[in-house]
Amino acid sequence: MIAVMTATVSIKAQDKVEANISADITSQYIWRGVECGQVSLQPTLGLAYKGLSLTAWGNVGLSVPEDVKEFDLTLGYEVGGFNVGITDYYFNTNPHYFNYKSEETSHMYEGFAGYDFGVASIAWYTVFAGCDGTNGSDKRAYSSYFEANVPFRLAGLDWNATVGLVPYTSSLYGADGFSVTNIALKATKELHITDSFTLPVFAGINTNPESKQAHFLFGFTIQP
Repeated sequence: MIAVMTATVSIKAQDKVEANISADITSQYIWRGVECGQVSLQPTLGLAYKGLSLTAWGNVGLSVPEDVKEFDLTLGYEVGGFNVGITDYYFNTNPHYFNYKSEETSHMYEGFAGYDFGVASIAWYTVFAGCDGTNGSDKRAYSSYFEANVPFRLAGLDWNATVGLVPYTSSLYGADGFSVTNIALKATKELHITDSFTLPVFAGINTNPESKQAHFLFGFTIQP
């Protein structure tokens, strides 16, 4: 959901409208430490203007067509290192996209805020409406997630280390109280195919101490 292991859309302020189109092919779809699918295609389309961005992101299973299909829209704003926004996640568990009834909808609405310090970034996410998980009392959990990322370069590769946690009970993350759900390390290398075309290839280890699962991921990004 917007992320494979950990992926962040960051579009700097521009004086003109900027557009971005890309697609990831990944061996597994892991979102914040939760396994969501197997081999997947994940396209992205984004527009940005002076710190304001609108991004569409999707997921469809390639090896297992029955995997949940996803279509997310994120409206964000970035100034300096601060960023804030709202994401509308949609899952095809209900095939009617425009069904917004609270008891039937497959839309989930999440607000987020974060700050990029350069050497590290942090972000907080909270679901405020839609098909949220439940807490220990079977009521809306207002599921929340906190994540810290540290990018660095080592041995010719671009690396990113991630720690993510759920602060309280939420069935969305399979968390029973405060839980660390995402510890990940990802490396990316750009392969120069031609003078004008490169293919970023990534591999990474993702572990979820709460579910006691671990995954090794591999994939690549196609971007014109």
